Amino acid sequence: MPSLKERLDLDLKEAMRSKEELTTSVLRMLKSAVKYKEVEPGAKALEDAGVLSVIATLIKQRRDSVEQFRSGHRDDLADKEEKEILVLQRYLPKQLSAEELLAEVKAAIAATGAQGPKDMGAVMKAVRAKVQDRAEGKAISEAVKAQLASLG
Repeated sequence: MPSLKERLDLDLKEAMRSKEELTTSVLRMLKSAVKYKEVEPGAKALEDAGVLSVIATLIKQRRDSVEQFRSGHRDDLADKEEKEILVLQRYLPKQLSAEELLAEVKAAIAATGAQGPKDMGAVMKAVRAKVQDRAEGKAISEAVKAQLASLG
């Protein structure tokens, strides 16, 4: 099975052949971000986990941009960013459903013995370790906050 970087190369070539402008530009940008991360001082070639981390960062940046563009009434730019998010999400592992995430949060609360909102850090750490790249940090944070608020 090819590595994630090899898959990106193959998909980029295919997107260029089929003249998919959006996919081509997003994959070029992603490859550039990965290469940039690899040439930082003290960095080394990224494995799949590192590439997934770069993808998650790019998605988060685009979500922030969507919010800014919507508040600035620039729906055309917001729509473009959302389409880029969809392309990037193809490379993430299958995301947890809300119910699956809630089950993980409840299990982490039970495992850490959390009593209320003051224990959020410990619960977040436990949930993140368990779900890794299968849920976004913001979704995890909101689920943990809601569950801890109902306790305390």
